[in-house]
Amino acid sequence: MNETKTIALIGPGAMAEAIIAGLLRQKITTPESILASGPRIERVEELNSRYGVRPFTDNRLAAQQADVVILSIKPQRLQKVLKGLEGAIQEHALVLSIIAGATIQTISEGLKHPAVVRSMPNTPAQIGEGITVWAASPAVTPQQHDLACRILGALGQQVFVEEETYLDMATALSGTGPAYVFLFMEALIDAGVHMGFPRRIAEQLVMQTILGSVSYYDKHKTHPAQLRNQVTSPGGTTAQALYYLEKAGFRTALSRAVWAAYERTLELGKGLNIHPPDRDRQEM
Repeated sequence: MNETKTIALIGPGAMAEAIIAGLLRQKITTPESILASGPRIERVEELNSRYGVRPFTDNRLAAQQADVVILSIKPQRLQKVLKGLEGAIQEHALVLSIIAGATIQTISEGLKHPAVVRSMPNTPAQIGEGITVWAASPAVTPQQHDLACRILGALGQQVFVEEETYLDMATALSGTGPAYVFLFMEALIDAGVHMGFPRRIAEQLVMQTILGSVSYYDKHKTHPAQLRNQVTSPGGTTAQALYYLEKAGFRTALSRAVWAAYERTLELGKGLNIHPPDRDRQEM
């Protein structure tokens, strides 16, 4: 960016800290140009001490000074925070939300501000290895689009989508995805311990197997089924293990879990959004 942007983060939690760290790591802005606002003075002062950002306990005061306002609050606080910020956003500013389920329309109408980006990052963003799916309102300018791309890129990879409906899908797939991976890791480690490995060795074996497998896939850029077939000899140990996974419904269970997360995302979104979609109005 040619000029330093003032960025206010409303809600100073773990993801907000990840964004702060990413912004500074990528030199997108300066510590004094980042405003961290939240109700607990201890938390914002902690961020001030750790990163040099400016601490606030008044969301409205922070937002009034910002070129970018990032909403990183818990969903249940959305309506209260929107009401407190209504009319406070500068005309030229961009609003960027990472609140699961909250639509662009809800945020825009709640703030009386048209330029809104809705995004869904995931936990690895905290170490700059995340993936963020995002969409923008029609009022977002090309310059603001580029700015959002830079900010979200500081968390890892980012994927822009034209249709906002993909955000709910991303919540179930990549947003919740790390939990699926951690559960899979936990199950493999426990299986290793059950066989007799010390836990530290089981953990090392599982972690490097997953890291190596992902890197191998990334390098070869081929369908996972082909890679799986490469390590599955007829009548061998891998074939036997895969047979039992299929028999236990491994694929179906995972698919149903992702779909359940998607349905729950839609349910939560209905509770957050001021104006439900037209189809919901018709059903009511």
